[in-house]
Amino acid sequence: MSKTEVIHARITPDLKVSVEAVLQKIGLSTTDAISLFFHQIVLQRGIPFEVRLPNKTTRQTIKEAQAGKNLKAHASVAQMRKALEGK
Repeated sequence: MSKTEVIHARITPDLKVSVEAVLQKIGLSTTDAISLFFHQIVLQRGIPFEVRLPNKTTRQTIKEAQAGKNLKAHASVAQMRKALEGK
């Protein structure tokens, strides 16, 4: 089936630029990404990811991370795993 329908959506210019940069890195056009999203909506019979408000703990953690509080740096993923595993 040929693509004949047009979708118009208003988004902020910054969001558009950011999304297009990510899509370019993974080799998808905006049209491809929207089509993929729509196909997943059909297959999942709904939004293909959970949409919900973060709980109080998650909101506080996000706020702290954005403020640069309670962050830990690691030289590598292996070092981070060791720290998480308590080794």
